[in-house]
Parts: sequence; structure tokens; C-alpha cells
Amino acid sequence: MDFFKYIHAVGTGVKGNRDLSFDESKDMMRQILNQEIHNEQISAFLLGWRLKPETITEFSGALEACDEFITPVTVPNSLELGYPFDGKAKNPYILPLVGKILEEKGINLVVTGDKLTPAKGGITIKDISNKIDFNSNIKYFDRAEFFKEMSELSDIRMRLGLRTGFNTIEKLPKIANSDYAITGVFHKPYVEKYNKIFSSRYKRFALIQGNEGTPELFSKGRLWISNNGKLEEFIIEPKDYGINYSKSWDKISIEESISQIENPSDEFLKLARLNASIYMFVTQNANSIEEAYEILS
Repeated sequence: MDFFKYIHAVGTGVKGNRDLSFDESKDMMRQILNQEIHNEQISAFLLGWRLKPETITEFSGALEACDEFITPVTVPNSLELGYPFDGKAKNPYILPLVGKILEEKGINLVVTGDKLTPAKGGITIKDISNKIDFNSNIKYFDRAEFFKEMSELSDIRMRLGLRTGFNTIEKLPKIANSDYAITGVFHKPYVEKYNKIFSSRYKRFALIQGNEGTPELFSKGRLWISNNGKLEEFIIEPKDYGINYSKSWDKISIEESISQIENPSDEFLKLARLNASIYMFVTQNANSIEEAYEILS
């Protein structure tokens, strides 16, 4: 279909806008990924789509189109972690420490990375992977290799400078055919949206109020587990586990981030154990977070 019709659908204002069908969304995404259209048209659509805003049906169609470009590499006993591609700006990644803790449990952690995308301007998973040798159970996949079509849109997105619908659908590409997945959410309204988009793709799907939109818990927050599309909510308070970690509110450099990972405080190590316990619970290797924390202690 002529791509202009998609721009018209999302860019003519409240009275003229309309939602795309599943098939239209799939076609729209194919055309963008193949860059069959001009960069200006891609940017115009993404901006209008964001402001309309996007629907579950549109996200689902776009995600199915993405699947056509990806050839999965199965990683058994794996949990896919949905990190945002705009990185972390104020706190270090706890992932490397969690990987070390879970290695002896046989749980593989799947993460994907790429060049920076809008809008946080943080340190990315790719930045960290270039500086640290992950444990063998952390399986890093570079999007430039397994999904180059999306990776090649990074420059266009950076010039646009705003979050778009891509920020939502790109976090969990199912590159490893994982049975389990967890991703972070900023706001509760996104919980139901993410659940409807992603839960059917996994045996067990979880969402967490993670630090800076990541699947890493740094302070009191909520965990949601999807069971047959219905969400069960858990409140997690680090202080209940004797953890008194103070997260940063200031932007840190990659050198500071690496230093905290390589020379962790006792509280940061305990926080890593709590995150590992959450992942054990999500992957059904423990009946509760409390049980998992005891096992890891």
C-alpha cells in the first residue's frame, strides 16, 4: 500500500486520524524496515503514530513484521531481559553481578544491544558489553547482526530525538526462543499494554517497575506475572531483605558505572541477589522470591 496513506492515518489530527488494521501495521513496518520510503516519511509517521497514539493491534502487527526479519538462535533455560535501547543514565547495570549469581543455577540470561536510541541518553547494554566480559550464562546478541534493518534506523531515530512506538516493540525480539521474559515499565498504564502485546509469546511473562525502565529493581516496586493473560501483582521492598541501597539521582559516566560493577559495595551485592531471586521466581526455579533469596543466601 502507498505509505502516504499510513502517514495520513496518523497525521491529520483528531478528526482525521484513524487506527491501522493489523495487516496495515504489518505492511507499514515492512516498508520502514526495508527503507522502501524516504527518511522524512519514516520520521513523519513515527511522530504522528506516537501522538495518535499507538494501539495494541498496531503494535502486534508491527511486531509480527519484525519477526520475519529475525532468525532465532535457541538458548535453553533462558530468561529474555527487555532492556531499553536508550540506556541507563544515573545508575550502574546490575546485570553482570546477577549473571554470576545465577550461573551455578543453570539459568541463562538473554540480552540484546545496539547503538543508542532516544531519548534518555544513557549508557547502553552494548557499551557495557564492550567493557566487561560477561559470564558464560549471559548471552548477548548485537542487533546490528541479528536485526540489521532495525539497527540501521538508529540514526534516523536519533535525528528525530523522541521516543516512538519502536521503543516499545524492540525490547523483546525473542531472539533466543526463550520460554521466559521480563521487561521494565515506567508507569502502570503500560503494564496492561505490554501484557497484551508480549505475554502470548512466552510460557511466563513478567513486568517490573525497574530502575530507569530496565528489568532491574533498585528500590521498592511492583512485579507483575502474567498467567494466561491475567496479571498477578507482587510488591517488593528491598528493606524487607535487609537491603539499604541508595540509588543515584545524578548522571554517571561509563567509567563510574564499570567501577561500581567491578568493585561492588555489600549493599549492591545484596541487591544483585534480590534481582537474581526475582529472576528465579519468574523462571519457576523457586516458588517465591523469598524462597529464592534464601536459596541464594
